[in-house]
Amino acid sequence: MRAVIAEDSVLLRVGLVKVLEAVGFEVVAAVGDGDQLLAAVEEHRPKVVVADVRMPPGFHDEGVKAAMIIRRQWPEVAVLLLSQFVEERYAADLLATNTSGVGYLLKQRVANVDDFVDALQRVAEGGTALDPEVVAQLLVRRHRDPLEKLTPRERDVLSLMAEGRSNAAIASSLVVSDSAVAKHINSIFTKLDLPPADDSHRRVMAVLRFLEVG
Repeated sequence: MRAVIAEDSVLLRVGLVKVLEAVGFEVVAAVGDGDQLLAAVEEHRPKVVVADVRMPPGFHDEGVKAAMIIRRQWPEVAVLLLSQFVEERYAADLLATNTSGVGYLLKQRVANVDDFVDALQRVAEGGTALDPEVVAQLLVRRHRDPLEKLTPRERDVLSLMAEGRSNAAIASSLVVSDSAVAKHINSIFTKLDLPPADDSHRRVMAVLRFLEVG
């Protein structure tokens, strides 16, 4: 699986290359700014891109802008953005166009290699990976009545769904059975007037729409 990395910090860039290559990715380019990222994607057409949100020259939102261009011009290329801080606006910008094959994680997650690789592979395969901190803030900031209909456990399930977790992963995290998770999800869809779907990506897309990310 071919990957392109865009990170201005040389140390982190080298570290990401080693992590990706260790789990079987072929890193075809590792660059330091948005323009180089776009050129690398055009040349190599990777399966997935891992990019910093803020890169030279302005260290503002260069990575986000590049990601948006990639999603428009090469929609088959998955994008995982890394950010130093929770910036909901950037996550919303990326997710507004297409929730297939996108992710937004805090850089601190890279330290937990297993979780980071799991999220990266999920995104590369067309799924979604949202940092738990982003999901938490989206839920906290949501003031509409529908969320108030959910039980605390249903809110827990909803948060994990928004992260892109499968039923089995949710069950493991909450220490409940798969059937219990399925019942919670059906209840969530009913209370929020969202159509249930078997595909985890469609579930996340529905949840994100409810959270008004899109």
